[in-house]
Amino acid sequence: MKIRSMKLREAHKSDDGVSSHCTILWDRTAEHIVTASSSDVSVSIHDALLPSVTPKVVRNHKDGVTALALSPNSTCLASGSSDRSVKLYKFPGGEFESNISRFTLPIRALSFNRQGTMLAAGGDDDGIKLINTIDGSIARVLKGHRGSITGIAFDPKSEYLASVDSVGTVIIWELQSGTTIHNLKNIAPSTSSDFSTLTALGWSPDGETLAVSGLKNDVVMYDRDTAEKLFTLRGEHTQPVCFLGWSLNGKYVATSGLDKQVLIWDVDKKQDIERQKFDELICCLAWKPHGNALAVIDVMGKYGIWDMVIPSSMKSPTEGLPDSISQKSDGLLFFEEEEHEPSISGSLSDHGEDSLVGSEPPNRKRLRQFQYDEDSDEDKSLLPEVESRKKPYVSGKESVKNRNVASAGPVAVPGPIMQEAFQSGSTPVQPGKRRFLCYNMLGSITTMKHDEYSHIEIDFHDTGSGPRVPAMTDHFGFTMASLNENGSVFANLCKGEKNMSTLMYRPFKSWANNSEWYMRFEEEEVRAVALGSSWVAAVTSLNFLRIFTEGGLQRHVVSLDGPVVTASGFGDELAVVTHSSPPLPTNEQMLTFEVFNVSNGTQPIKGRLPLSPGACLTWFGFGEEGQLSSFDSMGVLRVFTNQYGGRWIPLFSASKLKKKDENYWMVGLNSSKLFCILCKSPDKFPQAVPKPVLTLLDLSIPLASSDLGAENLENEFILSNMHLSQIQRLIQETEARGQDATSLDDEALNSEAALDRCILRLIASCCTGDKLVRAIELVKLLSMEKSVRGAIKLVTAMKLPNLAERFNSILEERLLKQEAKETILKETTELKVTDTNTSKATESKNAADTNMSKTFTTPDVFKAPEPVNAIQSVPLSSPSFVKKKKTEEPAKVVNVAEPKSSTKSENNGLLKKNIGEVKQVEGQRSTNPFAKSSNNQEKTSLLDSLKKMKKNDDGGKK
Repeated sequence: MKIRSMKLREAHKSDDGVSSHCTILWDRTAEHIVTASSSDVSVSIHDALLPSVTPKVVRNHKDGVTALALSPNSTCLASGSSDRSVKLYKFPGGEFESNISRFTLPIRALSFNRQGTMLAAGGDDDGIKLINTIDGSIARVLKGHRGSITGIAFDPKSEYLASVDSVGTVIIWELQSGTTIHNLKNIAPSTSSDFSTLTALGWSPDGETLAVSGLKNDVVMYDRDTAEKLFTLRGEHTQPVCFLGWSLNGKYVATSGLDKQVLIWDVDKKQDIERQKFDELICCLAWKPHGNALAVIDVMGKYGIWDMVIPSSMKSPTEGLPDSISQKSDGLLFFEEEEHEPSISGSLSDHGEDSLVGSEPPNRKRLRQFQYDEDSDEDKSLLPEVESRKKPYVSGKESVKNRNVASAGPVAVPGPIMQEAFQSGSTPVQPGKRRFLCYNMLGSITTMKHDEYSHIEIDFHDTGSGPRVPAMTDHFGFTMASLNENGSVFANLCKGEKNMSTLMYRPFKSWANNSEWYMRFEEEEVRAVALGSSWVAAVTSLNFLRIFTEGGLQRHVVSLDGPVVTASGFGDELAVVTHSSPPLPTNEQMLTFEVFNVSNGTQPIKGRLPLSPGACLTWFGFGEEGQLSSFDSMGVLRVFTNQYGGRWIPLFSASKLKKKDENYWMVGLNSSKLFCILCKSPDKFPQAVPKPVLTLLDLSIPLASSDLGAENLENEFILSNMHLSQIQRLIQETEARGQDATSLDDEALNSEAALDRCILRLIASCCTGDKLVRAIELVKLLSMEKSVRGAIKLVTAMKLPNLAERFNSILEERLLKQEAKETILKETTELKVTDTNTSKATESKNAADTNMSKTFTTPDVFKAPEPVNAIQSVPLSSPSFVKKKKTEEPAKVVNVAEPKSSTKSENNGLLKKNIGEVKQVEGQRSTNPFAKSSNNQEKTSLLDSLKKMKKNDDGGKK
């Protein structure tokens, strides 16, 4: 075997020639190389295509960078340092994103899972932190190592995590439960205190084999499920292996040893096929994602690219990639990528036979037998003692067959993760910093954690109207809150030995002392809280919706259909979002929303909550006017309307603003504005100190680019239509309750006028853009007759006589329909009035005859009050009849005469003249003095006749 030599270029300077641990990575496109050194505070991003170009340098650590990790889709870079912090950056730009975690001792190893949603970090601390990259929370801490963690590797199947420490112990963890599956002691070389070289550890791309540097200058392969030793790679290394890397197709392994050699191994043949000798120890290497090359870096900070690693006579290291590697990964870091299950039809996935460059995987039994024949008795004594449970062994082919047979039972295939519950308006925990428990249109609640307690403050945006609430000392560790005009509610996650969750309500005004109250939940965790006009709600981990009164009375306990995502309240309405099913393979969350009326105990609305593809829900609540709204991670705002049987309408899209350096943190909205806080990338949420500034953005529907070039007018047209529809719905609801809707009528009239003005401007744009058919469609949408006449004048001034002719025809047709409708209404009304008058006259005549007969036949029994009451009851219905007639007549008299004009020019003048006449007639008939005088006259004549009859009767007696 020929030994090659290659030159390296300096990436990081070493301190006085002292060795340091350096890291090198390729990005997914092979366009960039990332390097770091434990003796340098900077991270360098090199152009792999133009190595002579000065690299981009990122400096955010205060001490040397000891570990790097790049998300599988190459959108996020993580770095760990001796300064005990883990930081995230945008890639390839290198913009700082966040301090995602902090340790008490230096970090030694980092690793992303295959989806990029979790980052494992370990070092000299006692434990491996599994960090959720979505919100920076610590999902779990894995404890069990006795030495510093020097290597971490996620299983490509996302089931296990392997780690190795400085004393040579390898532990395989089950991610779902966080328990130890296998604890393999003293199987790897001890690194003692020299951290310039770390213990090698790595999973094969198909996840079936774990490779670990052995005690005899070799690499030992262990079975995935049983942790049994399969075989070893032993060759030309004269000192222990300190780093290894699998090629992307799993056929080759590159190893670096303390003997300053890099060897390339053919895994199937179990022999080294290439060798490279270096002047310094190679502490890290990485296979090129596309092509036949290997990037290496030594302990002095010099790096280079070894081209043509694999001889041309052999298969390329990227040929025959497993499906899990070859599939594109264009999704965002913070959302899981699609997982492919093996198909029942028999096609192979990343666990199949093609995972090793299309060759048949060696039979496990044969390999174990080969190992025993090859190794000496001493080797057998070094076999690890498996301390935990062992899974039954299944060969490679049998495993594939079992996966492809549906009757073999369900197979646990990792998939997209369901979104966790959150509280709208809250920000993630940041150690040592004040954060928001709640931020809405009314005010904010902030908390600052100290050693034994937290300090909570409540502030209102309008200090003049809101009550002054004293600060509060929190001994419960509240993690969520909600705020309205009446009070505030707080809750925390389960904590303490009893695993209890606490709910507390604190009213702002109360006539009684000790008005705040607490509720405790054992083995049940509060996930979301909400407030209404006179109730408090909490949704728990048992999918219970618990509703309390302001005084703390437990009113209702309702079971929800799925795990809660968030909740919000407004007046009597409570809206809850839950998971309806697991996410789709395309990372689409399946969410359902429900709206409850707490005072009535009803559920008026329920349906599916739409989100942008691949997005998650980031805000959910009610607008100032009570419109139910949602905001997702793609920056799309949706509002629920009654249109089309109840649909969500997108009213804002951040992508339309085309400002990639800004993120929008939703706060609330009203009928025309979106209230948010602008956060400069890479920040996703605001800091509580200094107090953030609210930004108002116009609501803008994400319309397509129109050939008319009037997107703003079209947007105003749709929004005005929606607003008018909402007002009309409120009018119907108000009248159904028997309440006065006069103010709403005035608002509806103003909205109609505003909509007509918008349509007229759109008509002008259509005429300018020669879109005359569209102009005719628009004029039919005008609601006021005056607006149609204005449109006729507009097109006439623009010298479009044909269009003006069509507009006139539309106006005439509308007037004729209106005349016919009013004529029918008038005839119907007159018929009803005639019938009413006839019946009332008959009743009056009968009553008068009866009274007269009583008067003349029995004068001695006559009593004055009785005939007065009887006669006065006759005209009681007259005022209401006259009043009803007043309201119906004005429009009829004028509008009936309007269409009788002979020509269109005369019609224009007559209609304009009649508009004034309508107003004049309405003014005259508002008092209707004639009806009133007629009524009074009728009353007087009847009374005089009674007096006269009584007088004559008295004279006869005398």
